[in-house]
Amino acid sequence: MSATPSEADARARIGERLFVLMQHLLPQHSLSRLVWRITRSRHAGLKNYLIAIFMDHFHPDMSDAQQPLPHAYDTFNEFFTRALRAGARPLAADPSVIVAPVDGTISAMGCIDGAELLQAKGHSYSLAALLAGPPAVARRFVDGAFATVYLAPYNYHRIHMPADGTLTAAWYVPGRLFSVNATTTARVTGLFARNERIVCVFEDGPFSFALVLVGALFVGSMTTYWHGDVTPRTRRPCELKSPPAANLQLPKGAELASFNMGSTVILLLPRGQTAWAAGLAAGSRIQVGQALARRHAS
Repeated sequence: MSATPSEADARARIGERLFVLMQHLLPQHSLSRLVWRITRSRHAGLKNYLIAIFMDHFHPDMSDAQQPLPHAYDTFNEFFTRALRAGARPLAADPSVIVAPVDGTISAMGCIDGAELLQAKGHSYSLAALLAGPPAVARRFVDGAFATVYLAPYNYHRIHMPADGTLTAAWYVPGRLFSVNATTTARVTGLFARNERIVCVFEDGPFSFALVLVGALFVGSMTTYWHGDVTPRTRRPCELKSPPAANLQLPKGAELASFNMGSTVILLLPRGQTAWAAGLAAGSRIQVGQALARRHAS
């Protein structure tokens, strides 16, 4: 006899609670370090086996990749962080347009309520907790706007500049490595302010914005244009310093980082300076270069 809808819902809720409980109990960082090693193995048999399983399970679109042949990559991580072919993501050219920094699905977006951001229904978290950096940076985004974008495993995993900008500060924040899928986001309070993350703050004249790269289960590291491979190195927040000769100014659309395995990006915008593009909401799928918001005329 098949289960009634209410029984099926109850079973689903129990399954979700068990999934989240398991994450609390797992040695998250040890598992992520193991995944880091495995996904960088150059053993052809292991690498090809991992890629084949991934292709069968997630069916990523390889037609927009610079190298469309999955097994041509030397490691699984090179396959996962593959580059796009030229022209695969047209860039909104209007200088007033802020574009999507990643391919993914918007999980939450809107106005920052004072210093509180929406995580999921019934859950919010503070700017100060998310940024875990200088209070003056958090104050820039009070009553501002935010968009949280989830990158599924099948998505393209490089991160691009949403607007012209000069990197003015960056830091690493230690934390947990919970999954960032919808189930966990709905059930773990303050998830994005608890997981490991990298914060990058940019300025373009009087306009400023920030990108928060949130780690997740099996994300052994994140790589930025300026700092290289950033792996857990301390249990306290630490400044990420760029090489002296580094170019800190990047144009809209330029690559700035990548996730080594999937995760979430949060874009923070200042108060009263932008408006979201029409038609976007939680659940919308977006691609790099797509119009996400527009800056008001100064």
